[in-house]
Amino acid sequence: MTMVHERTRSVVQTRDFLRDLSRDSSLPESIRLQAERLLRHYPKAADIWLAGRLEERRREELSLLADKHGPLHPALGCWLAADPLFCDESSNSSSTTEID
Repeated sequence: MTMVHERTRSVVQTRDFLRDLSRDSSLPESIRLQAERLLRHYPKAADIWLAGRLEERRREELSLLADKHGPLHPALGCWLAADPLFCDESSNSSSTTEID
């Protein structure tokens, strides 16, 4: 099972990989153009880290709300039960480590 910091690192490094592909003149033009098209809408690292911070903050706030007012509505409670999609950059100790 993929850990949240591994998933976050992979998404961030994929952007770098696509950028490298788009600039590699030894590759066919069709590959470089496809990488450029994908990059156009691909999130930047800062956007991924922000998403992770927002998820952590949401969990903290919902936990406080549950502690203060008792059980949450199921629509809110399911957010606490779900694993986060991304993590904050500070939680990602190996953010610059290359994936093997």
